Parts: sequence; structure tokens; C-alpha cells
Amino acid sequence: MLTLPAFILAIALLIAVHEYGHYRMALACGVQVLRFSLGFGKPIYRWKIQNSDTEFVLALFPLGGYVKMLDEREAPVAAELRHLAFNTQPLSRRAAIVAAGPLANLGLAVLLYACVNWLGVELPAPVLSRPESQTLASQAGLIGGERVLRAGFVGQALLPVQSFEDLRWTLTRGSLQAEDIQLVVNPANSKDERDVILRLSSFPQAEVDTHLFSRIGILGPFSRPMIGQLLADGAAEQAGLRDGDEVIRVNDQPMVDGQQLRQWIRQSGAKGSVTVQTWEILRNDQIQHLSVTPQVVTEGGQLIGRIGAYVGAPPEMILIRYGVLEGIGQAAVKTWEVSALTLKMMGRMLIGEASIKNISGPLTIAEYAGKSAGLGLTQYLIFLALISVSLGVLNLLPLPILDGGHLMYYLWEGVTGKPVSEAWMERLQRGGMAVLMLMMLIALFNDISRLFAF
Repeated sequence: MLTLPAFILAIALLIAVHEYGHYRMALACGVQVLRFSLGFGKPIYRWKIQNSDTEFVLALFPLGGYVKMLDEREAPVAAELRHLAFNTQPLSRRAAIVAAGPLANLGLAVLLYACVNWLGVELPAPVLSRPESQTLASQAGLIGGERVLRAGFVGQALLPVQSFEDLRWTLTRGSLQAEDIQLVVNPANSKDERDVILRLSSFPQAEVDTHLFSRIGILGPFSRPMIGQLLADGAAEQAGLRDGDEVIRVNDQPMVDGQQLRQWIRQSGAKGSVTVQTWEILRNDQIQHLSVTPQVVTEGGQLIGRIGAYVGAPPEMILIRYGVLEGIGQAAVKTWEVSALTLKMMGRMLIGEASIKNISGPLTIAEYAGKSAGLGLTQYLIFLALISVSLGVLNLLPLPILDGGHLMYYLWEGVTGKPVSEAWMERLQRGGMAVLMLMMLIALFNDISRLFAF
């Protein structure tokens, strides 16, 4: 239910801020703005503000917008109004007007991240679940239950890790940049610290999805291997398990955390039949032994085991909140890091070092808009900030038809002293449109592939 309104609100806000950046800078530079439109196509609502020559419009197709300025290249301009036309402005003013849209999106991202920092958000503590065998984490000697204290690229300064999300962000950056990550961890039930190296540079290509973190071996935060709510007539209820039972062992295999127990249950049904398992549980401070037979079901074309109960206790949560100035500073750093990582990722895709499957389109954005809104205000604000950064960076790319393409024209004009010819402008615009359409088709294909993946 939240997906459509959350998506519409996100798109409307990001487009409005982008176009408002162009609009305000145009007015500041003395350029007359004829129309400010949210959306393309047939106008469905128009209005004007008192003492303003600008017509404000809501149009039929909401995926975009534009600011129409007085310009001799589009229509004749009276001699007494030439000083208000965009094309008659100095190069610096034209460049400032064009750059203002993407910069407004980046500024919005800083504000949104700052709001999250000021409001505070509860996040899982950076305590590791037990990694599966043959993953980078298990090969590095992690066994589960370790608390990550600091993390960073090998050879660089390590930064404190406050939450599991901080750790995921560091791992994401390391994977996309093919850089090894160093962790300083505090093993469970110990005050000692030790260093761990995750060889992320061994990944030939990085696609940021659940498979990436599966290969690393760090899927989620630590949770005690407890049984939660049971389904009626499920394998757990039939075996006599109860809400609150803590699983100590399964067939003499110690259970360290909920992630390990979930994987054990799932994998038990892989062969299509399950033998009776002996579960050692802790209930009311007493050890008991139960016989449990997981049910075999098909999920995504694969056979898995299930017991009909929630597995794993909620992870330890911590509240992350900053003061006014520190919140703004952290927000600016976050926006810069996300922007830099986005550019690096685009560069790696361009030279074939990263998969184009990382390109997402409107369907994926809509899906995550709904999911983030369902998780609460702070998660939705984080989603908006991420999309705002992406929109700002994308529009600054030197691709004809985008704002960055126009800045590229102005750079040429500044170096040579003359503007790009109309013939070359037309060729470049056609080429830019073709590239943009190709990117949109790839994004849509990826969206559909994700939605209908088996």
C-alpha cells in the first residue's frame, strides 16, 4: 500500500528540488523564468505567484520537469528584454544556472542525512553472525559473536564502527573499489582485540546485493539462536518447541547464532527428505532434548527445510544520534562518500570492471521507496537522500542532454572562446539521447529481471 505514494512523493520532491535549484539561480543571475514545470506533457494545473512573471505548472507525466527561461534561441526576444535572456548572460552565470539543479539535489541529500542524524535512528549493533564455511569471513578466522570496533581500507586509518550499517557501508565500498578491508574485532566473551583482513580485492566483479554479502560471509547482525512465534501445525509446534526456547545444539553441532540455525534448517531440506534431528534447547534454565523434523518446501525453484517458526532473537540495537553541528558535518561527509562511490561505480561499469546489473530503474526505486517507508521515517529519509545523491551525480555526468553535458559545452566555450556550433550541438544531443535511452532500457531490464527472478 505504501509503495505508490512513497514513490510519487520521492520523485516529486527530488524533481521539485532539482528544478528549484535552476529556478532560484536563474532569478539570482537576472534571467527571466517563463515556466516552472513539474512533469512533462499536458498541463493539468497552472498558477502564478503575485509579482512574478513565472507560470508554475503541474503536468501529466510526473517523471521529470523543466525550467523554461527567456532565450533567443527558442523564440524572438524584444530588444528591451535581451538583458533578461539566458543566452545573453556571461558564461559564468549560464554555468551557475545549469549546475544549480544537481547541486540542489546534493544539498538536499546533506539536509536529509542531517535530519536523520538529529532525529536519531536505532540500528543493529556491529556484532557478527556466524559465517558460512568457504566465505571470506570464515577464511579470515571469524566464528560469530565478534563485535567490530574499527574498520577501514588496509593501510589507511581505521574509523570507529558504531552500527552494523556502518560495517555494511565499509564492506560495500571495499567491494566496489576492490580494496581489502581491515577489521578490529572484540571476540565474544573476551576483552582482547584482534585484527582481521577481508580480501575483497579477490572479487573480480562486485554487484551489491545479498549474494555479495553471502560471498563475504557477513549477512546480518548477531542474534541469539532462539525460537520465536510458532505457526499452527508447523514442524516446530509438532516437535514441542515453544516461543523463547534457545537452541544450544542440533545433532551435536553447536548453534552460535540465529543465522547459523536458519541456514542449518534451510539446508536440511536440500535433498528432498529430512531425517529426525535431535535439538538440545534451553528452556526456563533447564536443558531439554527434542526430536525435530523440518518440513521440505520449494522456494525459488529450490528445496529447503522449514520448521514453521520465527528463528533468531532480535539483534542488539543501539541509538545513533548527533548534535546540530556534528550532524551536519557527518551528513556532508556521507553525501561526499556516496557521491564519490557512485562515480567510481559508474567508471568501473564503463570499463567493464563492474556489472551493469547494478543499474536500477523506476520499478526498483518504487519497491525500495515502499519498503523504506514501511520501516519508518528515518529509513525513508535515508532512501530519499541516497536517491537525491544519485540524481545529482547522474545529472553532472558530461553526457549531452544532461546538465553535465551543457557544462561540458561551457567548458569548451571557456577554453576556445567560442560556443559549440549548432551542427555539433545537434549531433551531440542525438548521441546523448541514444546513450540515455540505452541506460534507461538496461535499468528497466534489470528491474524486470529482479522482479521475475526465480
